[in-house]
Amino acid sequence: MPKVLIAAPVHAVLIAALEKAGYACIFALDITQQEALATVAQYEGIITSTRLQINKKLLDQAAQLKFIGRMGSGMEIIDMPYAAQKGVVCVSCPEGNANAVAEHALGMLLGLSKQIVKSNNELHQGIWEREANRGFELEGKTIAIIGFGHTGSALAHKLSVFNMSILAYDNNQAISYPDYVKAQENMQHIYEVADIISYHVPASDENKYLFNEQVVGNFQKPIVLMNTSRGNVVDPEAVAIGLKKGKIKQACFDVWETEPLSKMNEQQKTLFNSLLADDRVLITPHIAGYSHEALDKMSLVLAQKLKLV
Repeated sequence: MPKVLIAAPVHAVLIAALEKAGYACIFALDITQQEALATVAQYEGIITSTRLQINKKLLDQAAQLKFIGRMGSGMEIIDMPYAAQKGVVCVSCPEGNANAVAEHALGMLLGLSKQIVKSNNELHQGIWEREANRGFELEGKTIAIIGFGHTGSALAHKLSVFNMSILAYDNNQAISYPDYVKAQENMQHIYEVADIISYHVPASDENKYLFNEQVVGNFQKPIVLMNTSRGNVVDPEAVAIGLKKGKIKQACFDVWETEPLSKMNEQQKTLFNSLLADDRVLITPHIAGYSHEALDKMSLVLAQKLKLV
């Protein structure tokens, strides 16, 4: 039987679809890059998240490879042009976890704006503080959503009932926007009026440090910064500077430039820990798209895109 390497947690719906199509599923959730290089020649398919880098070296070893399914959205882990040259079909499933990420982003925003996390942590220390934990309401505020794909649009839909002004900027001119979103041709108006900015863009060379110290200085008001897209979209040094200068009022992140913690060097750990200790900052360990439902949805989307169902 042809084999498929399963290098990421998947729902049974995808396994059933692969087996029905005649594939033997080989589970190796902890496989290393070197182990993959040594064994990839035997597989016709790979299902992975971020564990493996499907680069030229690995693709050259994958003589039988016909398809790659990415559990998640970002395709930066795959050398897409070279895979295309090899005739390897590559699909992802951003539709599957967009709702999970949008809900998580909203939860983080509410957690910050209402001082929920800070006041809860204080209560664990026996501190009952009300005045210093006054929150602010989202109603009447202006949020700018940068990147209006599956996740950005899902967040905008959830925010549409909060009576906010929702601005969106995306360099894809073909995107259509709902009537509750005001599309922006550039960032200028966003810099002038935004109270909150939320990033939902893919990892790419042009998006590296899209939020940087210069961008911080462009905002006319102190902002709440949100990033649930990719870690290197935001320069962490710029966040530290922005918080110190009062240009960033609060910030929440589900992703970080170097993750997990074990991969950070000492300088990165020092900066990360200093931000983590700041009660204006909320960080989660890349779990926004990790809901139980998202695993099911992403697996089904991959099965559909690979024409298995």
